[in-house]
Amino acid sequence: MNRSFSLGVLLGTVLATAACARAAEESSATPVASEAPAAPAKVSAAEIDPALPLAIVHKTASCGCCSVWVDHLKAAGFQVDVRDTDDMNPIKVRLGVPVGKASCHTAEIGGYVVEGHIPAEDIKRLLAERPAARGLVLPGMPAGSPGMEMPDGYVQPYTVELVRADGSTEPFAQHGQEG
Repeated sequence: MNRSFSLGVLLGTVLATAACARAAEESSATPVASEAPAAPAKVSAAEIDPALPLAIVHKTASCGCCSVWVDHLKAAGFQVDVRDTDDMNPIKVRLGVPVGKASCHTAEIGGYVVEGHIPAEDIKRLLAERPAARGLVLPGMPAGSPGMEMPDGYVQPYTVELVRADGSTEPFAQHGQEG
């Protein structure tokens, strides 16, 4: 990988993270009870796909990019129950997110764990195929993934991974543009 590309990816990640932090600061004026289950997000019945299971999303109250990912799920037809918490680690441990594969939010969808900014089409594919697995992970916060969109439309190449029952991972879907 050349140096200018590496610096570009680093800069994009820093800018995306700063945008998430900025959105979090703007939304922090609204107090939210810790660990309290919120009512499922209000979406009109015409927008909810009844064939899709409820998505329970665990996140910190101040995370702006997590809220944008929740909106991505809603737009894809999922009914979403957002649960804000101050400590995500026990949730990740309980759901079997492999060490080193964490992101900023964790969802439970149709008996699977969905960790990070995973595109809704990948989740729908997982639900359709129903593999014997724990779920999907997308470590970190790749620029251009749902909730981490870049103003110029850039999508950093990233791989959504399937987490097998034994905790091992393998590629599930590739996204982004090369070089």
